[in-house]
Amino acid sequence: MGRQSHGRPGRRAYGEDERRRAPGVAGASHAVFVASEGERDGRPAFSLRFFTSEGELPSCGHGTIAALGFLAARAGTDTYEVSLRVAGRTFAGRAVRKGPYAEVDFAYGPVELREPTGAESALVLLALGLAPDALGPGVRVASVGRPRLLVPVASRSALAALAPDMGRLRAACDRFGLLGCYAYSAPSPSGRAAARMFAPSIGVPEDIANANSTACLAAHLAGRGIDRITVDMGDSLGSPATIGATIQAGPPGSAGPAVRLGGGVLVRRPGHRP
Repeated sequence: MGRQSHGRPGRRAYGEDERRRAPGVAGASHAVFVASEGERDGRPAFSLRFFTSEGELPSCGHGTIAALGFLAARAGTDTYEVSLRVAGRTFAGRAVRKGPYAEVDFAYGPVELREPTGAESALVLLALGLAPDALGPGVRVASVGRPRLLVPVASRSALAALAPDMGRLRAACDRFGLLGCYAYSAPSPSGRAAARMFAPSIGVPEDIANANSTACLAAHLAGRGIDRITVDMGDSLGSPATIGATIQAGPPGSAGPAVRLGGGVLVRRPGHRP
């Protein structure tokens, strides 16, 4: 998963400036701060807050995955179930320890999808530097707290060749209130794809892994009969990561399908570098 910095439950309170500085101090893209809340629904309960150098995020999928691995390592049990609270929403998470790794997953919230406006597409795609013949069909704006543009790319090679103008991309995203741009290759029949997430507006030119956007992609592809995706990220940064998402029917009365996110987490001692 992407690099994370973890606040440890029960240690001390952190100020907002300290939280924003934490990713840079740790050499990370994001920081997730974990606070104990006792018990909820018969499980240990924790709240999560996420920060980049630009400020707080309303949610962070890969930060949630990393926090689950961190909590499982602290618990020291083979199987660990927990109740998490993020921005007022509570949900269950699960981790299964496998040596130094933990396989984790959690139920995701609703995903909102819409067609982008002509201006949104034009300015963001221009800044992305994607050749017209490399653009696939079905550009969408997707939101799980903050909107981002999902951009289909014809091939993995075209995805790898992307070299966005970060200044122009940030200006375009700031203009339309977008978190960033998630470019992804056409998925195989089995749902395997690659993706790159560019989010200069939150201080992350390119993210090693982005689970929120992968959940958005899963919801978008649900209409094509694909109920499971596996997305490779981070190769362009030399830190490969893989995120899995499963699409299930939503509860009665829900606006769309439910998405479960998961991944493998390697938990290391603070200060360790590979």
